[in-house]
Amino acid sequence: MPGDVHVIDHPLVQHKLTLARRKETSTNTFRRLLGEIAALMAYEVTRDVPLHEVAIETPLEPMVGKVIDGKKLVFVPILRAGTGLLDGFLSVVPGARVGHMGLYRDPATLNAVEYYFKMPHDMHERDAIVLDPMLATGHSATAAVARLKEVRPRSIRFVCLVSCPEGIEAFHAAHPEVSIYTAAIDRQLNEHAYILPGLGDAGDRIFGTK
Repeated sequence: MPGDVHVIDHPLVQHKLTLARRKETSTNTFRRLLGEIAALMAYEVTRDVPLHEVAIETPLEPMVGKVIDGKKLVFVPILRAGTGLLDGFLSVVPGARVGHMGLYRDPATLNAVEYYFKMPHDMHERDAIVLDPMLATGHSATAAVARLKEVRPRSIRFVCLVSCPEGIEAFHAAHPEVSIYTAAIDRQLNEHAYILPGLGDAGDRIFGTK
């Protein structure tokens, strides 16, 4: 496949993803599992975040330690389902900024339509991590990253729980330089543009709207 795709296959991630996929998993449990998976994925997604040195004192002596600048990270959930991953990422990097992008999929064309966009200032100094549970057709993710590029963040990464070959190909055709982080690459899309085997409509399962 073209582009840079990181499959996070840690046993804890895979275990919790399997539980989330089960159709009998309740809304409450599904929401909790997504938060837990997101926190685990955040460790991998932020693996090469820059560090800088600071002088501190331990109870025994002064030393120079290393810290990240969490304020330079911006988590960008794609509304509404992307908010299901946000708390997990914030639990790992609580100092991160949060931008919001509202997109919905036109049921006739399957194209993404924007209805909300709000980012922190000075995005050229910040690293953006886009959050959305599913990379299906790739239309929403492609549109989101294209819109995000207009504010010129220092870097962009895309994070999803479940992806498929069609979505990855479409996304990287538009944004070949943007890395994808996913917990699974599933088999294919069905005729209604749902991922198979997938986990259903992530937004409906997070919010109990279906």
